[in-house]
Amino acid sequence: MSKAMRQMPGQPGRVGVASGEAGRDLISDEACGPPCEHPGAGSARPKVGAGTLLEAALTRENLQAAWKRVKGNKGAAGVDGLDIEQTAQLLRRSWPQTRQALLAGTYRPEPVRRVMIPKPDGSQRELGIPTVLDRLIQQALLQVLQPLIDPTFSEHSHGFRPGRRAHDAVKAARTYVQSGKRVVVDVDLAKFFDRVNHDILMDRLQKRIDDAGVIRLVRAYLNAGIMDGGVVIERQRGTPQGGPLSPLLANVLLDEVDKALEARGYSFARYADDCNVYVGSIKAGQRVMAMLGKLYGALKLQINEAKSAVCSALGRKFLGYALWVAKGREVKYAVAHKAVEDFKARIRQLTRRSGGRSMEQVVQRLRPYMLGWKAYFGMAQTPGVWRKLDEWLRHRLRAIQLKHWKKPRTMYRELKALGAGEAVARRVAANSRRWWRNSDGLLKTVLTVAYFDRLGVPRLS
Repeated sequence: MSKAMRQMPGQPGRVGVASGEAGRDLISDEACGPPCEHPGAGSARPKVGAGTLLEAALTRENLQAAWKRVKGNKGAAGVDGLDIEQTAQLLRRSWPQTRQALLAGTYRPEPVRRVMIPKPDGSQRELGIPTVLDRLIQQALLQVLQPLIDPTFSEHSHGFRPGRRAHDAVKAARTYVQSGKRVVVDVDLAKFFDRVNHDILMDRLQKRIDDAGVIRLVRAYLNAGIMDGGVVIERQRGTPQGGPLSPLLANVLLDEVDKALEARGYSFARYADDCNVYVGSIKAGQRVMAMLGKLYGALKLQINEAKSAVCSALGRKFLGYALWVAKGREVKYAVAHKAVEDFKARIRQLTRRSGGRSMEQVVQRLRPYMLGWKAYFGMAQTPGVWRKLDEWLRHRLRAIQLKHWKKPRTMYRELKALGAGEAVARRVAANSRRWWRNSDGLLKTVLTVAYFDRLGVPRLS
């Protein structure tokens, strides 16, 4: 990285590209080297002035913002094995050549590294991890393309868009059901990210972006292939999850179906490849399902019959939530049954009794997951579910504590130190091997709710 770039002060707040900056002398940008960090760079949304979109993406200000975002995400290395710091060192030496290759159209992205992520149900989700350099370039492209493309998307699309989140889609679903549309056409696409047709996607992108350099570079990323076990597999279709551009490209493709639903006046909410359409009857829902089959088929996408259905909207899972009717016919939010089971499965993983960790270490591992889960499902209006989960979790933690103490003598000594009476300490210690049953009896009077509060265990209720 050049000395001039390191010494240049960062601009706080939102960073924009000045009018005409994208078209200035390329040598001046090359001399700046790779992006450095400065306050507020992660939220920058550069404006496109004179020159091309690709030039705007490669300006120093935009690259600074992209680098801060990539570094903040703390992702793993790609097929080149280079982490964030190693890539920064590489860029200090080679960024001018990389930038010139990008502008000339000769840059060739590395294949993505295949990673299989286990899901709570035992299946696996495939991710494609680009190199840190390619994540930087994709992020820089995203920051230029998203402000131009996102405003053209349907208002019913909520996934991976600035200022929108899954809660917005769930709230929209509740509004439709409250209005009387109690039947849902729940559509799940089979392996969507693996089936994206490159030609169709590029055709839809070209209709929105008139920049040959960007189109050529996006096509290069789609064609980069995936590396598995040291072998590069060429891909004629699919846009692997894991790169910054993939969600935007997915929305570009699926917006065609959104607009078709809008034109027909349907009430729907879409988040990524999950789309729910709300209608007044099963018959109407079946017509919508048939129509969607044709619309997705034209995009060479396939509906997952096993996960899709026309059914009652009440109790049907959507983004982890379900809807139910309370007194006064008010529609309310609940945590879907599968989401509760997934939560318990993850808690079991984090609190395995054979882990050999202290209670403080167990709690330290639990906290981030529990706080994130509580924040996401905070809209749920089912306090009884929260109470039961809290009780189940504390029951499990008490059993872990008993196993940590192991011997009756140790149990007796530790319980007395915690203020237990003589009779309680003796009776718990006498049942030293019955961890689960023992932890739901007298032990509750010693390892109380307040005890776990002091340890830092978050409460869901």
